[in-house]
Amino acid sequence: MNHIFGPVRSRRLGFSLGVDLVPYKTCSLDCPYCQLGRTTVKTIERSPYGDADAIVAELRRALQGQEKIDYITMSGSGEPTLSSHLGDIIRRVKGITSIPVAVLTNGTLLHRESVREELRAADLVVPSLDAVSEEIFRVVNQPHPDITVSHMLAGLTQFRKDFDGQLWLEIMLLKGVNDSPEEIERIREAISTIAFDRVQLNTPVRPAWDTGIQPLSPSELDRIRDRMGANCEVIAGVREKQHGVESDIDERIVSVIRRRPLNLPEIVDSLGIPAAMISKHLAHLVEQGRVTARPYGSELFYQLAR
Repeated sequence: MNHIFGPVRSRRLGFSLGVDLVPYKTCSLDCPYCQLGRTTVKTIERSPYGDADAIVAELRRALQGQEKIDYITMSGSGEPTLSSHLGDIIRRVKGITSIPVAVLTNGTLLHRESVREELRAADLVVPSLDAVSEEIFRVVNQPHPDITVSHMLAGLTQFRKDFDGQLWLEIMLLKGVNDSPEEIERIREAISTIAFDRVQLNTPVRPAWDTGIQPLSPSELDRIRDRMGANCEVIAGVREKQHGVESDIDERIVSVIRRRPLNLPEIVDSLGIPAAMISKHLAHLVEQGRVTARPYGSELFYQLAR
């Protein structure tokens, strides 16, 4: 399948079936913390990437025989709002299943009325806002030159007025970059008038393309959470368990690491297969050259060889 990946265990969304709507690393940002590598096409122009009929047909096939999926999630290897098929696909998905639809977005196009209107069909939208000082925003997110913090905040503010579903905000914090008390206070003030259902603090837990990126410690995240208010939570490092054994283990492993690098415990959590068995198959995939292992901190992260 070209557009559907998973189901995978998500730290936030439970058992998530992903829908990838844009080509690899087509995005309006080039965030140094991105686990997928550098943005290859930085754009704010929306295009009809892929064939909507084919994507929906793929999704129908993927849903067959699935016992539990918590969300169908528009995410993947680029910015989903760059797809002009987004609204149509969300509505068609809602027509074939009762599973809620989530959209993970960097929020850069929310200032456009057409994008907000398409996203209104979703059940959950999770935009990002990593900084509100323009100079820090440029460092943390390396945006397309036509995107500014004022665009981001205006879009988030208006979308909250337009949208009746769940709206969660993700803030990715990088040590020594956007985690100063002054910037945290600016973010807190900027979002205080936007009624987010949740504010989620994250920090890089997988290798980034910029090898100088450093994560915050759990205690540092906890201190920032306490400053941000009652609806703020730390999501970095959260894992959930599931069980069940599959016979085609190589292909299952390849499926779950196709869009993002994972470490051994995350692959075990996602597939519910014993760690010893996963390790054996990972070694085989590395030997074949299909998978590469990359150290980050004290752990190894596995990703598809490219």
